[in-house]
Amino acid sequence: MLTPADDYPLHQTPEPMALASGERNFYDRFFFNGYSADGSVFFAAALGVYPQLNIMDASFCLTVDGKQHNLRGSKHMLGDRLDLVVGPVCIEIIEPLSRVRVSIDDPENGITASLEATARHAAVEEPRFTRHNGPRLFMDYTRATQNVSWQGEIGFNGTTHKVTGWYGTRDRSWGIRPVGEKDPQSGVPEMAPQFYWLWTPINFENHVLFCHTNDDGDGVAWNRRAVLQELKSGTARHFDRFGLNVRYHDGTRRVAGLELDLTAPDGAQAQVRMQTHTPFFYMQGLGYTHPEWGHGKNQGAAKTAFDSVNLDDAEASLRQGMMHFLHVQAPVTASLETQAGTHEGRGVAEQLFIGPHTPSGFEALLDGILS
Repeated sequence: MLTPADDYPLHQTPEPMALASGERNFYDRFFFNGYSADGSVFFAAALGVYPQLNIMDASFCLTVDGKQHNLRGSKHMLGDRLDLVVGPVCIEIIEPLSRVRVSIDDPENGITASLEATARHAAVEEPRFTRHNGPRLFMDYTRATQNVSWQGEIGFNGTTHKVTGWYGTRDRSWGIRPVGEKDPQSGVPEMAPQFYWLWTPINFENHVLFCHTNDDGDGVAWNRRAVLQELKSGTARHFDRFGLNVRYHDGTRRVAGLELDLTAPDGAQAQVRMQTHTPFFYMQGLGYTHPEWGHGKNQGAAKTAFDSVNLDDAEASLRQGMMHFLHVQAPVTASLETQAGTHEGRGVAEQLFIGPHTPSGFEALLDGILS
């Protein structure tokens, strides 16, 4: 099956580009977020490609005035992975790993946008994420992450939000993780779900910070990295081990704040203190854990959908058992202390905690959520 992508010198198998891998869970995904300096407006966008399922889906979410508005689309992509238009959502790569345009055209639901992301630094390749559940491969993927500056505008219900120098983050990930419908035959013996994920990209005026951890139930990190980069010099330091203290709101699995203590091999030290804020951004708007619009699910040849979430009610909905509200990005204010002084910044703390995590005191599947 030949497609326009075959004209690019990117083949990595003898097959045409439409045939990415023999693994039905192979995916290739764009993610973006951005936020105003005063925290009053937050937006996020994503586009996912699932070659073996022959599906492409996309979403755009806008949080403003106490509500999160979610626009979603899906299509049968017919093998063409370069046609990055899904309903009202369009991604345009202007300069690879440097400039990307996100366009939204949905007058029916009152949402339009023309947004351009410019990288603030070279992309950071995170360590490869490979994880098995028993003998079965659960995930095996790579992610490249960048903090960005946004320009453009967002229109919603007659109001135009000018986007000038807003910060945010974009990433590109690809590989294998669960997509589409759930495998009808689970592995044996059946394993209790456990996933501890914390990801904190932070923008400072002259620095960028990335920190993430994937822990097992005992709190042992199976994938962890922090990267601190000074933008003027371009110096980037990578830390596989560092002091990490996570604080939670009492009786919950929601992060209240965290502290990082970083020491580089050359002796350079830095301390980071983060404080989370509300309202949260609920990742279900981008398809994560959504019961109907999960990544790669077949919605037919072409379909779009729109809904709004009252953010005052979302946490109550989670406690009532609506688990698609579990995965969030919390807005963060941060301070960075280096030998050169103190720096203030903003970002997010993405968090998805399922099952036990001994250092946090989590014992059951969802204690602190449904208790």
